[in-house]
Amino acid sequence: MADLIFGCTGASADRYAATPTLSFQLAITERSGVRVHAIALRCQIRIEPHRRRYTAVEAERLHDLFGDTSRWADTVKPIQLATVTAMVPTFSAVTEIEIPVPCTYDLEVASARYLQGLDDGTIPLLMLFSGTVFVATEQGFSVELVPWSAEASYRMPVTVWRELVDAHFPGSAWLRCSRQTLDALSSYKARNALPTWDATLAELLAAAGGGERESAPDTDDETEVPRR
Repeated sequence: MADLIFGCTGASADRYAATPTLSFQLAITERSGVRVHAIALRCQIRIEPHRRRYTAVEAERLHDLFGDTSRWADTVKPIQLATVTAMVPTFSAVTEIEIPVPCTYDLEVASARYLQGLDDGTIPLLMLFSGTVFVATEQGFSVELVPWSAEASYRMPVTVWRELVDAHFPGSAWLRCSRQTLDALSSYKARNALPTWDATLAELLAAAGGGERESAPDTDDETEVPRR
């Protein structure tokens, strides 16, 4: 019976992917000495926001996600990042593979809102594994399941996420609105001869009294998620 240990050794932004994609380097160790013919691997990746500290600025950005910091002990929960599959080729003892993970930059999705709110440090991730293991034997092959206890923790640098976003959306962000709102914005943009959507939103914010940038809170203050 295969005895598998999983570990994540790194992550990088795939700058040449058609859509925003993170590439995770995964190390798999087989400790019983059998030869693994293949693994049909399934990996669920979760963000564990309670496993890091936050500056006052970051906490303010995450308010709509987690609420006031006084309630974070109850409101800060794991966030689903992605679920992906991969085929692991034959190996003995140790192998390394790369797992591509498509990501979204839709700021209405919780994972994107969370990642967008971070300035620095690391993103605590938990990778949960399942799937089917095909083990080579003298009689042919045996089929086993990856145990549900198989997992790996990894702290991905925030800079990797920033590099990914900058590669696909340099200097910009995406917001979704209804068609009625878009029609109203289009009419306003045309009436006022505004050259871009950014200029349109900036003028509306200025008219509403929100055009001036407020001074940022002291970034030396940090918020730690209370532990249960």
